[in-house]
Amino acid sequence: MSERKVLNKYYPPDFDPSKIPKLKLPKDRQYVVRLMAPFNMRCKTCGEYIYKGKKFNARKETVQNEAYLGLPIFRFYIKCTRCLAEITFKTDPENTDYSMEHGATRNFQAEKLLEEEEKRVQKEREDEELNNPMKVLENRTKDSKLEMEVLENLQELKDLNQRQAHVDFEAMLRQHHLAEQERRRREREEDERETAALLEEARRRRLPEDSDSDDDSASARPRRAASLQVPKATKKAESRGSRTQLAGLVVVKKAKMEADGTSSPAPAPGAPDSGKTAGPAAQTPGASSLSQLGAYGDSEDSEGSS
Repeated sequence: MSERKVLNKYYPPDFDPSKIPKLKLPKDRQYVVRLMAPFNMRCKTCGEYIYKGKKFNARKETVQNEAYLGLPIFRFYIKCTRCLAEITFKTDPENTDYSMEHGATRNFQAEKLLEEEEKRVQKEREDEELNNPMKVLENRTKDSKLEMEVLENLQELKDLNQRQAHVDFEAMLRQHHLAEQERRRREREEDERETAALLEEARRRRLPEDSDSDDDSASARPRRAASLQVPKATKKAESRGSRTQLAGLVVVKKAKMEADGTSSPAPAPGAPDSGKTAGPAAQTPGASSLSQLGAYGDSEDSEGSS
């Protein structure tokens, strides 16, 4: 078991490494490697989006006849996850990035395209100025004019910032708050005035109705009182007449009892006093009533006899 762990191999005394045959491999041979997508891309065949960081089993090869400062450039082959179309991209050591080569389009590279466009324009300008001195003068004039415009815009921005620096934002907020309170107070006062006007109008509408009802009740109240007072007066008059008639009758009976010599009984609680009834003033009503009754009886007898 111990011989399996031996790291050194036995070399015989007559070992000659030059006699070992060398394995000849092509320079553009490919290796299978595991990698992640270096940028977001979209497949041109099916339109599938492949996000940055997705893992692939890719084939790697060295690009022939291309190098940057002695650094080799490698090409990678991957397959679309949906349609299995082949996509290739390679390294870009000049820009420390990867460049899309075939089968897909790179997404989110607007900044890179802008930089490339600026480089292209700068290169064209340098080529034009190389053999044309008038073009150099024209470009310098344009540059000076553009620089002056930029300075003017910068000065305007500085002035604007200085004006804003003197603005008291706290005072502005306080003024806005006061204006808002004033507006609310005016709205509340207007609401109160409208409410008072509506109440006054309603009260004025109720006043004529109440006056009419008061007049009707006032006119009906005396009539009701009169209708209630008339029976009382008649009742009082009838009671007085009956009392006078009864007083006359009682007086006559008392006079007869005195003529017979009998003692008079005790007067009733509701009966009038004997002194008052025995007077001449009390006898006159009784005599008049009896005389009228006798006269009435005589008239009936005379009419019956006739």
